[in-house]
Amino acid sequence: MTDAGTTAAVAGYGGVRAAVVGTGLIGGSILLRLREAGLDVTAWDPDPATRDQARGRGVPAPETVEAAVAGRDLIFLGGPLPTLPAFLPRIAGAGGPDCVLTDVGSTKAEVAEAAARHGLLDRFVPGHPMAGAESAGLAAAVPTLLEGAAWVLCPGPGAATAPFRWLTGLLLAVFGARVVPLTADEHDRAAALASHVPHLLAGALAGATQRTAAPDAVLTLAAGSYRDGTRVAATPAVRTVNMLLGNREQVLRELGGVQAYLEDLAQALRSGDTERLTALYDEAGATRALLTNRAYTDRVREFRADGDHTREVGWLREVGAAGGYLADCQVRGGGVRYVARLPHLVGP
Repeated sequence: MTDAGTTAAVAGYGGVRAAVVGTGLIGGSILLRLREAGLDVTAWDPDPATRDQARGRGVPAPETVEAAVAGRDLIFLGGPLPTLPAFLPRIAGAGGPDCVLTDVGSTKAEVAEAAARHGLLDRFVPGHPMAGAESAGLAAAVPTLLEGAAWVLCPGPGAATAPFRWLTGLLLAVFGARVVPLTADEHDRAAALASHVPHLLAGALAGATQRTAAPDAVLTLAAGSYRDGTRVAATPAVRTVNMLLGNREQVLRELGGVQAYLEDLAQALRSGDTERLTALYDEAGATRALLTNRAYTDRVREFRADGDHTREVGWLREVGAAGGYLADCQVRGGGVRYVARLPHLVGP
């Protein structure tokens, strides 16, 4: 874990009492990291065997969710994506009026709408850590899974801004996260191409292999490109289906763009157009290189800690929409100071 993560207590979060509801791969990894960082953390999962696993790993796991979240300062909500909107008000009521709530679901619009319906926008911060694996369950969870991950949080104006700041600071301190501030809709649009469509492509490649004339020969020859391209096809199917259906409109829109580019490649191949095919792959390769070669510029902004925070939230959303992330968030005296890292400059 990074130095930032190992100094969580001195960063002011050592006394936080947290709960993780839904302790699969992501929730379980959050749980284990919080415990490793020295926070007082409890767990709850609807599966009794999973609760037993949590106890076996040294984490208190009461029999009821109400007991798990009572008196907590912070609750992470995980579990199957379709259950989150209905489960949110239940844990909010059991956790008390001052408890900060966040989730780890792979889509944001639906759960954000549920929070609005139930009057929870003053303390619910929609979230999504961008990490995972094809494995599932608490048995597969590790405290390092989310180290340094891009972690989307959705900031809101007014009373919602203070919980966003506090949670941002905790994620930076405990996980060394790169906090990406986005609206729920912006998250769902970006995640469709960054995460959800790749599951469709992986499934298509692995599925087509099964239907080819010689699948065993294909698998024998499969090397890095095939293994990388099909890795997430091994994700539990129910989890993938929930994700795709939960963001269906955005996924289908972005899939259309992928299909169009694939057709451009196919047309250049059919016509033997070496120049066009090379140009398309040069374009694709340049984008792929940006995953590791983007240069970032630090930008520091300060805002008043009080008020309705409209300017602050607007700037935060600009940072996320520009591909940037927060590297620091400090609330001191009457102000809040952010350090954002941007791949290009946004307005002042």
